[in-house]
Amino acid sequence: MSTIETTAAAADTGGDLPVIGHWIDGAVRPSSSGRTAPVFNPATGAVSARVALADQAEVDEALASAQGGFEAWSRFSIAKRQTVLFAFRELLNARKKELAEIITAEHGKVLTDAMGEILRGQEVVELATGFPHLIKGAYSENASTGIDVYSLKQPLGVVGIISPFNFPAMVPMWFFPVAIAAGNAVVVKPSEKDPSASLWLARLWKEAGLPDGVFTVLQGDKLAVDGLLTSPVVQSISFVGSTPIAQYIYETASKHGKRVQALGGAKNHMLVLPDADLDLVADQAVNAGYGAAGERCMAISVVLAVEPVADELIAKISERIANLKVGNGAGSEDGEPDMGPLITREHREKVAGYVDIAEQDGATIVVDGRDFRVDGHEDGFFFGPTLIDNMPTTSRAYREEIFGPVLQVVRVETFQEGVDLINSGQFGNGTAIFTNDGGAARRFQHEIQVGMIGINVPIPVPVAYHSFGGWKASLFGDAKAYGVHGFDFFTREKAITSRWLDPARHGGINLGFPQND
Repeated sequence: MSTIETTAAAADTGGDLPVIGHWIDGAVRPSSSGRTAPVFNPATGAVSARVALADQAEVDEALASAQGGFEAWSRFSIAKRQTVLFAFRELLNARKKELAEIITAEHGKVLTDAMGEILRGQEVVELATGFPHLIKGAYSENASTGIDVYSLKQPLGVVGIISPFNFPAMVPMWFFPVAIAAGNAVVVKPSEKDPSASLWLARLWKEAGLPDGVFTVLQGDKLAVDGLLTSPVVQSISFVGSTPIAQYIYETASKHGKRVQALGGAKNHMLVLPDADLDLVADQAVNAGYGAAGERCMAISVVLAVEPVADELIAKISERIANLKVGNGAGSEDGEPDMGPLITREHREKVAGYVDIAEQDGATIVVDGRDFRVDGHEDGFFFGPTLIDNMPTTSRAYREEIFGPVLQVVRVETFQEGVDLINSGQFGNGTAIFTNDGGAARRFQHEIQVGMIGINVPIPVPVAYHSFGGWKASLFGDAKAYGVHGFDFFTREKAITSRWLDPARHGGINLGFPQND
């Protein structure tokens, strides 16, 4: 399904470009706000469509529809909900290539990477199909004489999901399968940069039998975000994005009485010990540093090389970079590239600016991607794989998240120096150690102050039945994404104390404080 098939035309496009609208009450809803933003094809630099930016009336309409959807859906039996989830899972599995093509067209990542994103999201869909076991309450019979105590897990109501541009399908799928399984209605606010994936998913839910209003897509900018954060209709917010925005989301939504899981930025390190297999390390550093053009919060940004391995490792990484193909993520007659473009021209310039800062601060630019161009796509937002050695840890380019295909090497003398550098950073999302020493790996996993750890695994994204989330400035709120954390987040518990009197025994009047007996 193309982007155009999920949109409606509007008057302010300045041409025949489609305008990507909302999904409200089970159908595409053309926007009447009069505001739009461009959607680019990052490989060509051309505007491929425009996306509607909701006004307050459209926010209110979306939330009213979602509230109605919740009231209907929450009354569905567990068996009927499970049937819809299984139907959605089967439709997604059969047609995921369509979704991958939409992601590549708007985000720029290569098709295999887009497919990988969908498959990781599908893991959460599959987890959610088994939700009856995960929303069970507990029961204590005869907790006190003739009194039983039991608990119920019930849905929250309308929940908001604010999605980033880098994973337009996977990140929403971290949240909405769990939320819907638990009986909630979902409002997704996609990134304005790649808004069509959410509309495609909305159509799939409808085909699977989900009632209208249970899955809503609200296109927009800060006005739409703030509408979700402040509305009394919305009971929780799930967010993935940069740390400053995550903090704003957390503070604003919490102030308005909502549950919040706000996942922020990262600066992920890979600690390489001298006993590590350097060919394995080089392969995995390239995969984790340059996959998805570095636009993922679990990308490896810094290699901490415990001397004397740095020179050899840099040479091996450089050799591999020379063989990488960068081009249009949709592929060509020559096949599919390894890496596509960045999302926008502005982001490309931001990434280049960080390389400038590193160079000014005394780092060595081993492989420079700043002037990289792709023949036939000179206006595309391409940035070549970049490798930096001798990265000063005082530099902004080291301390801050770059979110591009830039891999930095910091030389350290000891294991402990590497651990201390990781623990001193503001982020705590993911990290990895590469070693053949089991004792060192075990010590690393206990001492490191990071939420997700890989041992000879560069991108330790947990499987769906565990939970995703970091520490420190990488996570605001108490609940991680998906897994048991997800079901706890999207339900609230009632504890019920019940007594049914035995007509043969009546307690009579007693004004004292109730006691167990």
